[in-house]
Order: sequence, then C-alpha cells, then structure tokens
Amino acid sequence: MSPRPAQQTAPSDAVQDSAFLRACRREPVPHTPVWFMRQAGRSLPEYRKVREGIPMLESCTRPELVTEITLQPVRRHGVDAAVYYSDIVVPLKAIGVDLDIKPGVGPVVAHPIRTRADLAQLRDLTPDDVSYVTEAIGLLTAELGSTPLIGFAGAPFTLASYLVEGGPSRTYENAKAIMYGDPELWADLLDRLADITAAFLKVQIEAGASAVQLFDSWAGALSPADYSRSVLPASAKVFEAVAGYGVPRIHFGVGTGELLKLMGEAGADVVGVDFRVPLDEAARRVGPGKALQGNLDPTVLFAGTEAVETKTREVLDAAADLEGHIFNLGHGVMPTTDPDALTRLVEYVHTQTVR
Repeated sequence: MSPRPAQQTAPSDAVQDSAFLRACRREPVPHTPVWFMRQAGRSLPEYRKVREGIPMLESCTRPELVTEITLQPVRRHGVDAAVYYSDIVVPLKAIGVDLDIKPGVGPVVAHPIRTRADLAQLRDLTPDDVSYVTEAIGLLTAELGSTPLIGFAGAPFTLASYLVEGGPSRTYENAKAIMYGDPELWADLLDRLADITAAFLKVQIEAGASAVQLFDSWAGALSPADYSRSVLPASAKVFEAVAGYGVPRIHFGVGTGELLKLMGEAGADVVGVDFRVPLDEAARRVGPGKALQGNLDPTVLFAGTEAVETKTREVLDAAADLEGHIFNLGHGVMPTTDPDALTRLVEYVHTQTVR
C-alpha cells in the first residue's frame, strides 16, 4: 500500500495551520494546543449513552458511531485535536485473531502466541479488512473542518505482550521468556506486528488523519538495553513506513522515563511524556529536534479546580523553553473523571498560554 500523491493526502491549509500541527512541527503557536488521550469515550455521559448495549470492538466497526464518539469531546471540551475512536487490538481482530475486550479486564486472546507455529495467526492487514476505518475517517474529516484528526495504533511490543500473555499482565513473564529465550522468534513476531501496525496507520493517513500516535503502553517494563535491542527496531520500522506521508508521528509509553531518548530515536517527531518526568527534564533526555507532549497526572483532575490549575501551571512552566509543546495528560482520561474538569482545563491552558 504505497503513499498516494501528496495533494490527495495533505490536510487542508486550515488544518495544517492549526495550533496542534504547528506545535508538532515546532513552529510558533497562538496558544498551547490541548488534547487528551482517551478523550473519546469513557468519561462522557453522552458516550455511555450511545455505546449502551454495544460491545467495545463492535462499536469500533460502526462508522457513524465512531464519528459521533470521536466528535463528542471536540464539541464539549473545545480541544485542539480529535483522536480517532478505536482500540489498539482492532487490527488484530480484523485479521482474524480470536480475541475480545472483556469489561473490567481488557483484551483477552483465546490462543496466545507461544511458538513459531502460532505466528500463523498473524496474516497481513489489507485496507479491505478495515474498510469501516476509511469510511469513518471520511465522515470525520468532513465534520471536523479545521480541527486535526489523530490516528493511532498499538506499538509492536505492547501488541506482542497481549498476544503472548493472552491478556493484560503486570510481569510480562511469558513475553520476556520468549524475548530472552528465543530472540529469533521474538524478532519475527515483532517484525510481523510492525507490518500490521504500519498498514493500519497507512489506512488512517490515506483516509485523512493528519497525525498519528504509536502507543507503546507497556514499554516501561523494559530496560533501555532490552528496548534498544529487542523493541526499537520494530517501532522504527513502523515510523519509517509512514514517514513518506509527511504527517507528524507521536510516540507515547507509560513509565518510559528511562527510554525517552530511545523512543525519540525510533522515529517520532513528538515524544509523549507520562507524568513521572517533568517536561524540562524530559527535553534534556530526549535531546533537540523533537516536540514533547504531556504531562499532567490524570488523577489531579479529581482534586478540585485550584489544585488542577496549580499543577497545570507547573507543567506549563516546565514546558516554557520547549521547541514545541502539546498539552496532554500523562496517561489517559480516567473513566470517573468529571467532564467539566476537562473543559475547564482546556480553557485554562488556552488562556494561560495565549501569545
């Protein structure tokens, strides 16, 4: 699936000139742009209403529903970018992996990958496998106007962790057993997942997404040496595969303070920072030439307006000298977050940073 000519995939001038994309490119902005990971869904009552009785993975395959859910936080909060409503396991489900998202648990895989023969579950992803994504993004870009749409995918390591463990894990013992004990199988698994992930991102970009984020949610379980040797090559392959489209590429992981420089080296234009590392220190670790995204602790939103503003000011102060900064939480919006707190936070950041 090769890139189409630039004039067919490039966002409109208004989208290109948005505060979000300008910050991604480390250009001057009228205000610090804001969006929130997991803003589409979970905490919004209007989301719970439209999702009622619809399983998570099914909801991701309904273009009109995806469009509505993606637009809800843009309407309510006035964020500077929409994020496509989906889940990181959607491309795996689309190629036939037997999995489901269990409420209160997360993705559960029926037949975990533990041997080379198990790799047969992972065939290539084609655009026809996720035609609903193309349709939904077409609907969204027509509605969003000058607001950019962020596409996303799970990074190879995080997808591999789910596939090998069979579900969420705190220790990643089975995944690491393969990584250490059968490095050749591990490399082949991540390489195959890199191809699937890249194909999924290409579908989103070609349909109209104007930036993409790669979520390596569980990469914080790795040492820098293990990440560099056993994970970075696959993530770099994903970023390189979409480099020709010219859209900003964001890389985010949880607990990855020791990996920030390496995650930037994988090919990201923007490095997402969780709440554990101040942004000025993160900039020192990442090095020049990258914008940063983050990084208010999402639990601060439960502490009241004064506390939220105090902690937000700390984030903005730490970001004062960055080449480019996109305000976000240091992880996703928590399900019981008061939506009004998010709306107030967007307004506060915009007001405090107006140029």
